[in-house]
Amino acid sequence: MAVYTDVPEDALEKFIALYDIGGVLSFKGIAEGVENSNFLLHTEGGYFILTLYEKRVKKEDLPFFIGLMDHLATRDINCPRPVRMKSGETLGELQGRPAAIVTFLEGMGIARPNAHHCREVGEALARLHLAGQDYKGKRVNALSVQGWRPLFDAAKDRADTVTPGLCAATEKSLTALESEWPKDLQQGVIHADLFTDNVFFLKDKLSGVIDFYFACTDFLAYDLAICLNAWCFELDGSFNITKGQAMIAGYQAVRALEPREVEALPVLCRGASLRFMLTRLVDWLNVPPGALVRPKDPLEYYRKLRFFEACRHAADYGYSA
Repeated sequence: MAVYTDVPEDALEKFIALYDIGGVLSFKGIAEGVENSNFLLHTEGGYFILTLYEKRVKKEDLPFFIGLMDHLATRDINCPRPVRMKSGETLGELQGRPAAIVTFLEGMGIARPNAHHCREVGEALARLHLAGQDYKGKRVNALSVQGWRPLFDAAKDRADTVTPGLCAATEKSLTALESEWPKDLQQGVIHADLFTDNVFFLKDKLSGVIDFYFACTDFLAYDLAICLNAWCFELDGSFNITKGQAMIAGYQAVRALEPREVEALPVLCRGASLRFMLTRLVDWLNVPPGALVRPKDPLEYYRKLRFFEACRHAADYGYSA
């Protein structure tokens, strides 16, 4: 269960008193998520999510994340909206951790998405990109290409214990990406972690996007590459081109990709695979004793990387001019 910080009843009541949302009716930890402690909070004012930000989230980044959710919500993006305290602040402290309350979204994640879900995600991603264009906040993506070499250096000595040859193959892939990574694509706010558990659906309609704690300023097309990695592969590791077509078509229906973005998409997809393989690899090799959260398999994204390395054009995974 991904709750790292316990919240005693008396501490919770004091914190909730800072808000105008009524008294607490119920309160329970949420198992999903690996970065923060999340709780479903039911008060006399309704349902909310209380988040305590753990050590992996930098305190100085929180105003960017909180401000972005507020900004997007005012532009009709269905995402959690920070609840303001009576003082007007959106960020407080609870149990020695930065803490915030956001609105509750109806819906649930899709474990086995189909092409319709992928199109909905493509459309939602493009709307998010357009809505974020006038957001004043900036945050460098620490997990873009300049951050991959330090991750690899932290894991390379033990990489071959995960699978033989992983160290050499990763070195080759990383060196190529460092050389080929684009420099002049359109930038803006990206979600950077839009996996299936961060998108809610009600029946077949996308009802909300959550978890903006990797959001940053980067290439917009890189966000699409992350989604192609996260949504369009089957359980057997094969890429489903019908899902890829649907996702890219959905995105293009809202925001047309520029020709140079289309050209760069194969490199961006490789980069997205490597980014998640490396962060998973570091976590896999550094599981703390007694950890309650099982690390995710890095080889899933190693196999995706091998697929994208065999692709030469965006058409190979669904782009149609």
